Amino acid sequence: MPRYVVLLRGINVGKAKRVAMADLRALLGDLGYTDVKTVLNSGNAVLTGAEAPPAEHAVRIEAAIAERLGMDVRTVVLTGDELRSVVEGHPFAEIADNGSRMMAYVYLSPVEPVLIKGNEVVPQDPDRARLGARAAYQWCPDGLMAAPDMGGYLTERLGVGVTARNWNTIAKLAELF
Repeated sequence: MPRYVVLLRGINVGKAKRVAMADLRALLGDLGYTDVKTVLNSGNAVLTGAEAPPAEHAVRIEAAIAERLGMDVRTVVLTGDELRSVVEGHPFAEIADNGSRMMAYVYLSPVEPVLIKGNEVVPQDPDRARLGARAAYQWCPDGLMAAPDMGGYLTERLGVGVTARNWNTIAKLAELF
């Protein structure tokens, strides 16, 4: 059975959409997923599940969260190969020396390659932001609050929402594969 990464958007940020990771693990286990491990307290999990397209798993998890927890939470599910492509696509590995300031904006669904090819540089932050196949990347040496906002541009340009994770989180998820 394949392993997947689950990323919940907007969980445990501020006071809204509070979800205990024990509750998330229980919910995912009740859906039939096994070997469920959560990472940090921000809606990240690695689990084993039936062979199916990641989007089907995302819809199933979103529906269960809505039913059981009463929350509308966008969810992205990545295969191991997709997570590896995010890690291997890191364009700033040579300069990004602080994982808490290196951001990966994971697309909630795959993006047409034609929208990325030739448009990898992001105009809001041309020296420190790039589009990749499964995520956009932004190096924020002065911190995320000082960096140009990427969310709106990515949604408008690519037609897909994103969920952001710092590189430390991406690395912890990759270690679980």
